[in-house]
Amino acid sequence: MESLVIDPSFWQGKSVLVTGHTGFKGSWLSLWLNELGANVTGYALAPATNPSMYDSLALDDELDSIVADISDLATLSVTIKTLQPDIVFHLAAQSLVKPSYDDPVNTYQTNVMGTVNVLDAVRHCPSVKAVVIVTSDKCYENYEWSWPYRENDRLGGHDPYSNSKGCAELVTDSYRKSFFADNKTAIATARAGNVIGGGDWSDYRLLPDLIKAKQNTQPLEIRHPAAIRPWQHVLEPLSGYLQLAQQLCESGVDVAEAWNFGPVQEDIKPVHYLVEQAQKKWSSFEWYSPSQNEHHEANILMLDCSKARQKLGWQPVWRIDDALSKTFDWYDAFYSGKEMREFSLQQIQQFVQAANPQLFKA
Repeated sequence: MESLVIDPSFWQGKSVLVTGHTGFKGSWLSLWLNELGANVTGYALAPATNPSMYDSLALDDELDSIVADISDLATLSVTIKTLQPDIVFHLAAQSLVKPSYDDPVNTYQTNVMGTVNVLDAVRHCPSVKAVVIVTSDKCYENYEWSWPYRENDRLGGHDPYSNSKGCAELVTDSYRKSFFADNKTAIATARAGNVIGGGDWSDYRLLPDLIKAKQNTQPLEIRHPAAIRPWQHVLEPLSGYLQLAQQLCESGVDVAEAWNFGPVQEDIKPVHYLVEQAQKKWSSFEWYSPSQNEHHEANILMLDCSKARQKLGWQPVWRIDDALSKTFDWYDAFYSGKEMREFSLQQIQQFVQAANPQLFKA
C-alpha cells in the first residue's frame, strides 16, 4: 500500500484539541496542525522545562492555550463542552520512567485517571468524531525477547510509568466498548517508539541529556549503554497520529483499535550507537557508564509496525542517521540564535517531501 498523504484539505478548519500541547511531542504536533489549517486548542500545564519547545516556537501566538491539569475533570469537561472539537489528541502525561519511581502516585493519577477524564469528557460531547490516545511502546509486558511486539501482545509494564501506560490502554478499550459502541466517536490508541528530535529538554532522556552535557562541557552518564530501543524522529509517530485521526473520521470502527508506530528493524539500535554518532559530530563530547544502576529498565524493546503499514499506509520516512542529523541540526540552530518556528516548519516540510517525493517533482 502506498503512503497515505497527510491531506491539508481534511484538516482545514477542523477544531482540534491537543492535551499536553506544551510538551515536546505536543508542541511539534500543534505546530504541524496549525500549519495544516486546523483550529488548535491546547490543554496542559505550563511548559515543564526552560528552555522548552513550546516557547521556542512561540506557540502562544498561534493557538488557544488553556493552562490546566489533566487530572481536573471539571475544568477539562467544561473545556471540551465549550470547544466542541472534531478531533482530540491526548498526549498529556508523566512520560518518564525514573520520575515514576520517585512519584508513582502522580504518575498513575496523570496517566491513568487523566485518560479516564479525557474519555469521560468526550462521551458527553457528540461533536467529537475521533480520539487518538497516545500511550507508549513500554505498555507491553516485556519478556526481553528478541522479536518485536505486536498490538495484540500482553500488556503490562515493570516500572510505574510503563505499567500506567498499559493501564491507559485497558481504560481506553473498556470505554470504547462500554460507551462508544455506536461508532459516532472512533477511538484508537497509539504506541510509539523512543522519539528523538529538536526541542526536547526533559531530564532522563538520552538526547536532551546529551545536548545538556555538550553545552555544559561535562561528561554524560549513560545508565544503560547496551539497552536496545526503537529510535525514531518525533515527526514519524506524529505523522502516524495524523493519518490515524483522519482514518478514524473516515473509516470509524475499522481502525478504532491499538496501533504501533516505530522504525524499521535495522534502526532498532543500542543506546551507545546514538552516543557514538554524537561523538562523531562533536569530537569533544565524552560519556561514561556507572557500575551500578538504581532502577530496573528494560534491556530490549522492539515494535512490529506491519499493521500500520498495511492498513493505514503509514511507514517510516527518515532512517536513524537522518533522524539524528535533523536532531543535531535543530539544536545547533537553536544555540546559534535562529528563528526556531521557521526552522521547525522547514524540517516538517523536508519530512513531508521525503515521504511523498512524487508530489514534489519539478
